[in-house]
Amino acid sequence: MIVNLNEAELGKEYRITNVDTEGDEEMESFLFSLGCYSGEMITVVDKKRNLVVSIKDARYNIDPELASAIHV
Repeated sequence: MIVNLNEAELGKEYRITNVDTEGDEEMESFLFSLGCYSGEMITVVDKKRNLVVSIKDARYNIDPELASAIHV
C-alpha cells in the first residue's frame, strides 16, 4: 500500500516509491539534494507540527507539504 509520508508510522523504515512534486522543479531538486528519491530508505523519527525524518544517516525537519509529496 502506497501512502504519503504524513501517513507513515513512527520508527518504521520505508522505501520511497515516488516523489510527486506536481512539476515543482525547485521542490524536487531540494528533496533530491537531501537524498530523497525513489528507491531510497526513509524513517519518520518524530511527528509534531513538522516531521523529523532520517535519510542516509542524517536527520531533516520537513513540513507537511513536502511530506505529502513523498510516497512510500
